[in-house]
Amino acid sequence: MRTRQMQETISKFKDGRVTLLVATSVAEEGLDIRQCNVVIRFDLAKTVLAYIQSRGRARKPGSDYILMLERENLTHDAFLRNARNSEETLRKEAIERSDLSHLKGSAKLLSAELASGTVYQVEGTGAVVSLNSAVGLVHFFCSQLPSDRYSILRPEFRLRMHEKENGCVEYSCELQLPCNAPFERIEGPSCVSIRLAQQYVCLEACKKLHEMGAITDYLLPDMGGTEEGEKNESTDEGEPVPGTARHREFYPEGIAESLQGDWILMQKDSGDANVVLYMYKIKSENIGFTKDSLLMHPVNFAVMFGTEMDSEILSMSMELFVARTMTTKTSLELCNPRTLNMTQLDMVKNFHVRLMSIVLDVDVDPATTAWDSSKAYLFVPLIVGTSDIDWYLIENIAYNISWNNPLQRARPDVYLGTDERALGGDRREYAFAKLRASMTSHNKICHPTYGKRGAVADFDIVKETGLIPFEEIMDDIPDGMLLMADGFHKVSELAGVMITAAHSGKRFYVDSIREDLNAESSFPRKDGYLGPVEYNSYADYYKQKYGRDLRCKKQPLIRGRGVSHCKNLLSPRFECTEASTNEEGQDKTYYVMLPPELCLVHPLPGPLVRGAQCLPSIMRRVESMLLAIQLKHDIGYSIPASKVLEALTAASCQETFCYERAELLGDAYLKWVVSRWLFLKFPQKHEGQLTRMRQQNVSNMVLYEKALQKGLQAYIQADRFAPCRWTAPGVPPVFDEDVKDDDFISDKRSLRLQNNNCNEEVLESSSDLNCHLVHIQSDKCNKEAKDDSSEYEVLDDTDGDSSSTEEGEIEGDLSSYRVLSSKTLADVVEALIGVYYVESGPKAATHLMDWIGIPSRYDMEDGTRARAGCTVPETVLRSIDFEKIEMALGYSFRERSLLVEAITHASRPASGVPCYQRLEFVGDAVLDHLITRYLFFTYTDLPPGRLTDLRAAAVNNENFARVAVKHGLHLHLRHGSSALETQVSTFFLPIFSSQI
Repeated sequence: MRTRQMQETISKFKDGRVTLLVATSVAEEGLDIRQCNVVIRFDLAKTVLAYIQSRGRARKPGSDYILMLERENLTHDAFLRNARNSEETLRKEAIERSDLSHLKGSAKLLSAELASGTVYQVEGTGAVVSLNSAVGLVHFFCSQLPSDRYSILRPEFRLRMHEKENGCVEYSCELQLPCNAPFERIEGPSCVSIRLAQQYVCLEACKKLHEMGAITDYLLPDMGGTEEGEKNESTDEGEPVPGTARHREFYPEGIAESLQGDWILMQKDSGDANVVLYMYKIKSENIGFTKDSLLMHPVNFAVMFGTEMDSEILSMSMELFVARTMTTKTSLELCNPRTLNMTQLDMVKNFHVRLMSIVLDVDVDPATTAWDSSKAYLFVPLIVGTSDIDWYLIENIAYNISWNNPLQRARPDVYLGTDERALGGDRREYAFAKLRASMTSHNKICHPTYGKRGAVADFDIVKETGLIPFEEIMDDIPDGMLLMADGFHKVSELAGVMITAAHSGKRFYVDSIREDLNAESSFPRKDGYLGPVEYNSYADYYKQKYGRDLRCKKQPLIRGRGVSHCKNLLSPRFECTEASTNEEGQDKTYYVMLPPELCLVHPLPGPLVRGAQCLPSIMRRVESMLLAIQLKHDIGYSIPASKVLEALTAASCQETFCYERAELLGDAYLKWVVSRWLFLKFPQKHEGQLTRMRQQNVSNMVLYEKALQKGLQAYIQADRFAPCRWTAPGVPPVFDEDVKDDDFISDKRSLRLQNNNCNEEVLESSSDLNCHLVHIQSDKCNKEAKDDSSEYEVLDDTDGDSSSTEEGEIEGDLSSYRVLSSKTLADVVEALIGVYYVESGPKAATHLMDWIGIPSRYDMEDGTRARAGCTVPETVLRSIDFEKIEMALGYSFRERSLLVEAITHASRPASGVPCYQRLEFVGDAVLDHLITRYLFFTYTDLPPGRLTDLRAAAVNNENFARVAVKHGLHLHLRHGSSALETQVSTFFLPIFSSQI
């Protein structure tokens, strides 16, 4: 094994990339691995000294040293006893030897040696190199220089003999280092012997190497700093290292400063004060068609802010994926400012809370809700076709007495216990079964919803909300009217209205009134069911299932379809396949037949709620865009804010754009710029040093730390938008108990939740109820509900400490926090560099790198010095056919010394010309950037993964070698290795034969 390979293996073992190291007896001495836990010696040491040296490899506290002995081998047993006795004797001697008087004169001796020039000492560290160790240090330095298998780097000594007049002979030595060393030649003083001449010239070389920074203050070869960029992904304790994908932390979610406003805290009793608000109308345009008439309605809303938004908000448009065959393109339009008095402001706030509590399914009382000035805006309805606020609708909804009915308010999914989570079916139906089972008792039952533990529902809540609508039923129902749980309603006005089923608490949109069906009509069988009839009629079904005797059996049934939960409309939720295209004409909507007397008309119109379900997705994009605009202003270089938002959006958001393509380009550009800066700034550093220094400037760890310093974590969009966790002003989100436990805190659980979001929409699509869905609940399920009702006890925490948290909870609002991996922060830095480069070129990208704190600028003197190259001896210039090379390249060099350096291999004997390693270092970065840029702008529709594959195929050593052979460049390679010559010929001949 070559020295370099052995050192790389030991380095991997030290930092944990290799966990098992097998070595020969050579490792007994000089192998220093302090973190080694177990040392196993297979062959017994041959001497006591070898035993003690190998014993020293296990120096970590608590480590084990294991010897393998042959059974019944008396010689081995005797040696081991002798070695242990000798080790114990040495230990005692070392402990007892405290008299250091024999070393008192050592300092004087060292001072004398320093004065005589036979020792070189570094003052800062005290490291010393003497004549005896200088030769070894030079050899060690040469072995650490970058090399390949064709070059053996070692120092060469050229001796000169000098005869004195008195007949004495002295010797001087010239040291020649490999061509990739900081300098090539140095001559030492005349000495009386050859050995002294070599020692003195090596000592002078060590001094010069230290002065040039090639060796450190500890007199060891400078490898370019620490290997931070090569750390493994875990520490010794198993914790992920910052900069890796496994390292994740909670970060607060950022809110744009332009959304802040104290005006939203103003109350109705604030006097005659007025507030001026900026109103932005939401313009919508449907693209495509759907049979759902509610989806075809425009979004007749406006958003009111306390300050005027940036003009880029008006140029922003977003695509909402509302249906399989239709999308809605929305944008904002600035209207004239509106001046509201305190009464109007209170009315708008009341309407806003009522609307969003239903949309987000959070039960919030407008009179007691907490407003936050950090997020201040309100939704208002508009009169259709105008930009005027619909004050009549606001007042009618805000102060409607129907809100006093508990069933008309938001009713989140009821939390089920651990054993109950495995039950199939609808959780609300199960919860209402528990409510009905307890109606016969006069005790209160616990009805904990989401994070609000202890919310209590009265035993007769179902009665109070219309399960038994009237004690006396009118026999004569007027024509064109329906008797519902909350009174009479005109049949002609019910289409599209949202109703609440009092027996289940679910909400439905009225699709039509089925005049051909009533409660005495036959109840439909389940598809494929051939057994006995379970329910004779709809009246029989509600009698057996809910214990309700329908009294108005002649009334026509209401055909309704379930009100779905608010969805993320920013992500494409539908796959367009051939099967789905053929089925577009089929109506897959699930319907349920409802008796009117068990239904209440909801105070919110159906089209209003359907349109309002777009608002969370719209405001999510607006809030993200405002953060991008804010970051753009902080950076101080103008590019489209939409591109900044793209660089801040991770692929895990599952939106129509993400930062991955920009990150690919930014990574290549960052590597090139930093490589150029290092190449020009440190002309004496070799390729290995430059590579490590570049890693310390572009590694994920460094970029992650710089991102934190600039606060980028507050701007990043890394999670798929979930409306249930979105914070609307005045309607704080609360979490489902299913996810509010210890598992949620762990990174694995967080990842699982993100992955499950992909299937969320599929589940939600089945939440629209049909007549069969409520039939699936069996008598056994009802029986279990009755049996388990005793498990629900009264939980009243009104007297307790409201600030305390229960086991499994995280103190504070988790909705304002998100989990980000440190690699995501590093990727965002690269993506920002990429978008600034694409939009405004290298100048903009350099500005961003300066803002982040990545070195990129260099002095003109550095560039001039690099272009000037080295001084090439005339003999070398005459040996090179420059015209032929330049003709093959199609370029004429002004400084031909750079061309000589570019064709000189490290195996070439030193001739005053450095090898091509430094140019290869910067050329690799140039090629990577140019090829990535070409692929980025040529294949604009390819995903980043495919771009990476194309780049890997293009940036290929074999491809470059074929290009070199094609243009005959291999004929001009200056090297000194017969093995390399053979390898080139072996590669060239098949290519040459194929061309013939």
